[in-house]
Amino acid sequence: MRDHRNVTLSLPESVLRRFRVHAAERNQSMTALMTEAIRSLMEREEQTAGAKRRFLARIRNAPPRGTRGRIDWSREELHER
Repeated sequence: MRDHRNVTLSLPESVLRRFRVHAAERNQSMTALMTEAIRSLMEREEQTAGAKRRFLARIRNAPPRGTRGRIDWSREELHER
């Protein structure tokens, strides 16, 4: 038994027409292309979320810089010429 479920997708007619042509040109079903596109989107989002988590962890675990969380300088002082 297949582990697929049917879903209803509503697309603008112009997009649907182009999608059918796109699938036919690649000799793939629209289902296969949608599965591939959704899987790719989810993987990219997971990678982005993982990178964000790693970045935030690095910030939280950064070594002290001697400021004790205070900013004692102004933007103008940092950009003096």
